[in-house]
Amino acid sequence: MNEMPERGLALWCDASGMILQTLRNDLGLAEAAPGHLFLRLVDSASRIKAMNFLAKVKEAGAAFDCELNIVLTDGPTTLHFSGGQVDEQLLIVGAVNSQLAAQLYADLLRMSNEQANQLRALVKEEARAARDAGLYDEISRLNNELVAMQRELAKKNAELERLNALKNQFLGMAAHDLRNPVHIIMAFSDILLEDAADVLSAEQAAYVQQIIAASDYMSRLIDDFLSVSVIESGHFALNLEVIELPDLLAQAVVLVGVKARKKEIEIVVTHDAALPRLIVDGQKIQQVLTNLLANAIEHSYPGSQVVLRAYVQTEATVAIEVEDHGVGIAAEDLGRLFDPFTRKPSAKTGGEKSTGLGLTISQQVVKAHGGSISVESQVGQGSTFRVVLPLQPRDTVEVEFEG
Repeated sequence: MNEMPERGLALWCDASGMILQTLRNDLGLAEAAPGHLFLRLVDSASRIKAMNFLAKVKEAGAAFDCELNIVLTDGPTTLHFSGGQVDEQLLIVGAVNSQLAAQLYADLLRMSNEQANQLRALVKEEARAARDAGLYDEISRLNNELVAMQRELAKKNAELERLNALKNQFLGMAAHDLRNPVHIIMAFSDILLEDAADVLSAEQAAYVQQIIAASDYMSRLIDDFLSVSVIESGHFALNLEVIELPDLLAQAVVLVGVKARKKEIEIVVTHDAALPRLIVDGQKIQQVLTNLLANAIEHSYPGSQVVLRAYVQTEATVAIEVEDHGVGIAAEDLGRLFDPFTRKPSAKTGGEKSTGLGLTISQQVVKAHGGSISVESQVGQGSTFRVVLPLQPRDTVEVEFEG
């Protein structure tokens, strides 16, 4: 295997990311020793991205050119990581710049070939001992095919990674450039409807209201596209803070107040008297609650009730539920509720439009906090979405509680 450049890192890890063997450690990282977690090598801002990198290695068999910040004694530095799965173990290699990606990729393949050669030698020895050359030839042929397939799979995974990155970049740029024009259309339409109320006919006023409604839908669509592009790009970071959950519940109700009043739906809020404070990204959790409440309102009948409740579930978790008494969801459709860009199975009672991304984004946000989201529903009786959040974030974060 070719020598890696200065300030390189090569590790054997188990499936959970625990370091089993340090092959190279030019950075002098004390944490890069057997028995330590790979996630502890990166700074807190890179840990979610590092977890996604390990998940991709395990799911696809290989992942390439993931930029992660490593904490050194003389300050942070960025390494470009590539990884591959061999049997049940993970090979993780890091280098200081992206120009070395091709070399790292070749090194990974070369290491796989070296292991394949060792396997061939072992099989050949056993076959000779058993005097069964036919068995050796067949196993050797199958092993060669397996190595070729692994090499081809790694190439295709690298190409898919590149195309997915380009897609996310285009999606983010397009959505960002569309946001300002849509907001301008909404603002001037509101002004036109208000200032020209005495001049416009009822039909013309209705046209302006349709422009406002369509612009609002486009604005929500753009915001959802931006959220999805950030999540899929691997740059999804949490800004953790200490929050009072009752305040977050009240803010979410205010944000969907107009939507609820249009359908004369009452939102009832209940929670335990002494809810513990949470360490979460308050803005993103509020986005989850707003999505769930808006979804409940859209699927509820006019004049009905939506319940938002929060309670301590265990010593380590709290639960937040959004319950409606609307159309409900069939059991066979529950499994695809959180799939992006899929047509949702239940009808909206007011004919409202949505992007179909709200539940997908909510699920990713909750998972990033180490929590879970689930749903229970019966057709004709309504649905209950449940979010469970840990009291402490997945990685220990030191936050001072005031008061």
